Amino acid sequence: MSATARAKSLNPQSILARKGGVPIVCLTAYTTPIARIVDAHCDLVLVGDSVGMVLHGLPSTIGVTLEMMVLHGQAVRRGVENALLVVDMPFGSYEESPAQAFRNAARVMAETGCAAVKLEGGVSVAETIRFLVARGIPVVAHVGLTPQGVNAFGGYTVQGRGRDADRVFADARAVAAAGAFSVVLEKVPEALARAITADIAIPTIGIGASPACDGQILVVDDMLGLFTDFRPKFVRRYGELGQAAATAVAAYAEDVRQRRFPGPEHVFAEALPARPS
Repeated sequence: MSATARAKSLNPQSILARKGGVPIVCLTAYTTPIARIVDAHCDLVLVGDSVGMVLHGLPSTIGVTLEMMVLHGQAVRRGVENALLVVDMPFGSYEESPAQAFRNAARVMAETGCAAVKLEGGVSVAETIRFLVARGIPVVAHVGLTPQGVNAFGGYTVQGRGRDADRVFADARAVAAAGAFSVVLEKVPEALARAITADIAIPTIGIGASPACDGQILVVDDMLGLFTDFRPKFVRRYGELGQAAATAVAAYAEDVRQRRFPGPEHVFAEALPARPS
């Protein structure tokens, strides 16, 4: 699909229409340069609250603020021309009430120019999703492992095993019925993700889920291999940029210490004017 075709078609309704069709390609982005790269190839670009861990070194996404999401959303907006831009609502910005969610989501959309927001949760946020959609705010839902609930889950564990599958299934059905135009399924058993995808009428976007999902998403820094010590099972590394960067920095440091850099080609040669004696 060409960039021109995508530019004309990529909106929440066109993503919804991709249900059961060509898989939806999604990646995260947090900066303008990366946004420009992924925009050329992706259908949906997510400014994830994973920015807190990826770029700010936080131990989880809990500490991410609305201001951080707006700042990075604005940066990514400058680099996205074709893909659908979605921004995460951070922890504490929507759980209190639908009114709180609308106020904060409206701010995110107005200040970043994104086309939709993403909320974590299923049955518990269905009323909020319905409230937002009725007021013109498109929503991507997120069920299964919801990182903002990591403390309640007791860690980043697979969700929906055994009898817990009913809970995740109910969450997916609830957000679809509430009007979300797609839903992220994170870290759930493959068979469950496959069954949910077949059951609900909106596209599923998998991360640690199933190849049967209607689309896939990864954290861009993970799939590029920027973290040499982080290798979750569900990530395929399409590059090893972390090691490449370490090698490049080491070479630079050695050249500086040995006075090999800068060389004559990196400086501005000009004779000093004569000084009076």
